[in-house]
Order: sequence, then structure tokens, then C-alpha cells
Amino acid sequence: MKIRSTEIKDLPLVMEIYDYARAFMRATGNTTQWIDGYPSEALIRQEIEESHSFVCIGEQGEILGTFCFILGEDPTYQQIYEGVWLNDEPYGVIHRLATNGKQKGVSEACLDWCFQRWPNVRVDTHRDNKVMQHILTKYGFQRCGIIYVKNGTERIAYQMKRLHGGVEESDRTEV
Repeated sequence: MKIRSTEIKDLPLVMEIYDYARAFMRATGNTTQWIDGYPSEALIRQEIEESHSFVCIGEQGEILGTFCFILGEDPTYQQIYEGVWLNDEPYGVIHRLATNGKQKGVSEACLDWCFQRWPNVRVDTHRDNKVMQHILTKYGFQRCGIIYVKNGTERIAYQMKRLHGGVEESDRTEV
């Protein structure tokens, strides 16, 4: 799998992936996350323009997944409740990781790619998003506490730091 920056021409396919992800969340018991058309096309367009949106491409050239990765502080992570962050060092943030469900390993490829760029990463997910919680803990993220996003709803906050920065050579995802 390859990861590349999302291009405006990819927007329809990216929005289809988010449609699939919303339906998948509903089918797996997560009925209140990503409601009311979130994430919107306008938000994803803005992330593309700001070079924060990425797509995961399969061997056949098909877009299999998408995510947002930003280096720098996230305002919603300034205050954490019922826990503490692992460290106060600079970090990258992953948001809106979604796949089209057609191939296994997409989430791991996206996470590997992020750690190739920055060794200290934070992410959050909804309490009902058991699938994402499983992916994060299986990958090695630690649950740090609770944060609140812009709309006031709570999210479980996770963080992971790779000690040597990046990933081992055998774990690298082609980019």
C-alpha cells in the first residue's frame, strides 16, 4: 500500500469512504459519532488545501482509506480529564481515519505512515467506536483519558510514542 496526499479530484471517492464508514459505525453499535453529515465535504476540501488529508492506495491503484494527519498542537487536546498525556513533547494528530472495508491492513498502513513522519502521536475516538479502540490498543496506543471536541462531546484520548522515532525498517509502508 502507498500513502499520498489527497487531491481535489479524489474528493468524491473520499466522501464515499466516509459514507461507508458512517454506515459501518452504525452497524457496529456506534450510532452517535459522525452524525449530521460529518465530516463534511467542505471540511475535507479544506484539509486537502491545507495538505493535511491523505489517502491509502492499494496495489491496483484503488483508494482504500483516508485520514487527516497534522503535526502540531490540537486545541481540543489542551485539557485532558480522568488521566494524563504520556508526555508534553511535540506530537502529530490523526483524525478521521476511515477505510472502504475492501482490504485488511489499511488502518495499520496509515498508522505506520504517520509514525514514519513523527514518533509521538495522539488520536481520539468515540466511546462507542469499539472497532477503532481495538485497532489503537492492538497497535500499541495507550488510553490516556477523556477530551472534549469542539461540539462538546467526549472522546477517549490515546497516545503512543515510538522510542527511536519512526518504525523499524521491516515495518515500513511504501510511500
